[in-house]
Amino acid sequence: MEYNGAAIVAMKGKNCIAIGADKRLGQRQLTVDTNFKKVFPITERTYIGLSGLATDVKTLHDQFRMRVNLYKHREERVIEPKTFANLVSHVLYERRFGSYLVNPVVAGLDKNDIPFICGMDSIGCIDLADNFIVCGTAEENLYGACEGLWEPDLEPEELFETISQALLNSVDRDAMSGWGAVVHIITPAGVITRDLKSRMD
Repeated sequence: MEYNGAAIVAMKGKNCIAIGADKRLGQRQLTVDTNFKKVFPITERTYIGLSGLATDVKTLHDQFRMRVNLYKHREERVIEPKTFANLVSHVLYERRFGSYLVNPVVAGLDKNDIPFICGMDSIGCIDLADNFIVCGTAEENLYGACEGLWEPDLEPEELFETISQALLNSVDRDAMSGWGAVVHIITPAGVITRDLKSRMD
């Protein structure tokens, strides 16, 4: 899980949600890429963050995209965040004896604009949260920063500031993640994506 490094966090706000991740791809302490994507859009209002082995991140993203498209054609509707979380859990549990080395974070707004976030382990055990979910090599740092900064019912701009501060301060204290970050704020009006600059050492 720590081979490539990662820092992913999702936070709830007032009828909005934010998910962010760092951009570093490494082989332990060696930096390979400084613009590696770890957060992917599944629908217009549902995103998934994947930390762990980079090859499994790519494999699972393709598999989730295929399964969501099949769901859309079969059900003739867009998949809800909670349903997608169960789909992710099912895909991971299918491979429990030779599991994917990833920890997913699912974040999204449902059709009633109610925020939903959850995390999972590598075999798909769902961990629901009312405030925030973190994963990656900077997980312990993120827990401390989020517990200190997060407040209930944050507006989108306040939520962006909170998640950005938590993410940047956490990756500064973790050698396996960093090199900038990206944050997506999901609101009923749309998605706002912002890139963050951080220390490059």
